[in-house]
Amino acid sequence: MKKAKTKSATQDDDMLPEYDFTGKRGIRGKYYRAYRAGHTVKVYKADGTVSVQHFKLEDGAVMLQPDVRQYFSNSESVNNALRSLIQLTKLVPSKGKEKKHARRVTVK
Repeated sequence: MKKAKTKSATQDDDMLPEYDFTGKRGIRGKYYRAYRAGHTVKVYKADGTVSVQHFKLEDGAVMLQPDVRQYFSNSESVNNALRSLIQLTKLVPSKGKEKKHARRVTVK
């Protein structure tokens, strides 16, 4: 089966020839650590002033990958799923220890 041909950057009406990215690949996660550490956004306004804002993930904040985000749209749904997972891990006996009856523990 042949792959479908895609338009190159030079064939796209919106792109100028000097912006040809044919054969170039991005590097996955190149800016991941820097983004997690925080980043500064500068907005240059028409009146000549500059607005500077620094963004940093709060302690305890996590970033969800897009495929996970499809299933968990808000913090409450993520927390509920993780609480359920915690309950399941408490029900599974540890390896190497004598098997006992599993008890349910309620998390408040």
